[in-house]
Amino acid sequence: MQAYILRRLMLMIPTLLGITIVVFAVMASSPGGISAQALIEGQNLEPQAKKALEDYYNRRYGLDQPAPIQYLRWINNISPIGFTLDKNHQIDGFSFFKGSDLGTSFRYGRPVLDIILERVPITLLLNIITIPIIYAIAISIGVRAATQRGRSFDIGSSVIMLGFWSIPTMLAGVLLIGFFASDQYWHWFPTSGLSTREALDMPFLPHWSSAFDIVILFVAMVAGTLISLYISQVYSAKIRMIFMALLGAGLGIAMGNALPGEHSIVVTLMLAILVAGIFAAIAYTDYQAFRSLSMALIGTIVGLIIAPLLMQGDYVRGFLFDRLWHLALPVICLSYGGFAFLTKLTRTAVLENLRADYARTARAKGVADELILWRHVFRNSLLPLITVSATLLPSLLAGSVIVESIFSIEGMGKLAIEAVKARDRELVLSITFVSGLLTLVSYLIADLCYAIADPRVSYE
Repeated sequence: MQAYILRRLMLMIPTLLGITIVVFAVMASSPGGISAQALIEGQNLEPQAKKALEDYYNRRYGLDQPAPIQYLRWINNISPIGFTLDKNHQIDGFSFFKGSDLGTSFRYGRPVLDIILERVPITLLLNIITIPIIYAIAISIGVRAATQRGRSFDIGSSVIMLGFWSIPTMLAGVLLIGFFASDQYWHWFPTSGLSTREALDMPFLPHWSSAFDIVILFVAMVAGTLISLYISQVYSAKIRMIFMALLGAGLGIAMGNALPGEHSIVVTLMLAILVAGIFAAIAYTDYQAFRSLSMALIGTIVGLIIAPLLMQGDYVRGFLFDRLWHLALPVICLSYGGFAFLTKLTRTAVLENLRADYARTARAKGVADELILWRHVFRNSLLPLITVSATLLPSLLAGSVIVESIFSIEGMGKLAIEAVKARDRELVLSITFVSGLLTLVSYLIADLCYAIADPRVSYE
């Protein structure tokens, strides 16, 4: 295993070189190429200032040299072993310990490494939150759909997931902002950024001026959760549906009344019917784990809505809640397409293994169905999920380009767009290098997970 890991790590070097060569070649062959004239094009400068700026770019980055030489200079800069340069950026020696340097950004005039270290944590935060959500929803719904093949849950979940998969991320982001962050509809979430300016001066955790308000909030949340959970597990489907439909109708009416300006009673009734229908469908399903979790979550949200109406003191949401408030819509945009695709893949993988000979033999021996499903079938179904997980991180990084642009989040996606627009060679190549490295590392982790999930896989 150690030899395999070492070999894969060594193969990353030529792979990353190939990726950066392709990106550099595209930039160099684009109209204007990578030159000082292209960088200062469109700037209203005096001829003397323009000439001085061109000379500086040529001297600092070697932009007056042929494209292959420019690329070799960049490789020499990022490599810890290579030629050293003097004050005039001319070769003056060779060193095995010169260190790596990603260069200085044309656009920002700052070291590229500092810019990337500022932006990478933001994009990774989005992905760290999104990936568990994707897998939790996909596995829970996909496994259930496979075991209930051809029934109402399987058909309904397939239709819903196909609908989610068909919605472009850009359209979803615009719709979410338009309906849930705009002053014209429900201004429940912020339109951009990861935090407000005021949040930087807030305490980290939420703060209430009155201890009684904390008690009210706690009691409302616990009561809403326990009541919904109790009804989901004890009462019949008919009572559950009536309870959830009434609750949904009330929330729909509240949403209609919350619309700014004059609103039609027809809109309020449509919202009441829509929300009541969704809640009733959740209460009707025979998937107890999904039903109980969904109803408990709805009860918690209802408690959070009711509690502020009873509070008397002041409330400061704190930096943590402010950050979560800003992350809600971007995370939804990044996650829905992933779990829609992964749900269908999970269903197919589990369904295929349920029909396998080893599962049929286990049933003939009298092994419990739950034990067969989770100990044998699900473990063998993990292999295609692991394969997809290797491409999930790169796809989320690519998707963050759209999401970060729509929600004005200062992450790697938005930085990549800005770098391409500015023809910032140092920044584009560095972003490509970092993204490629993360992608290759995710492929390596996926290969190691194969051996963990399936003992038959060996890399010796």
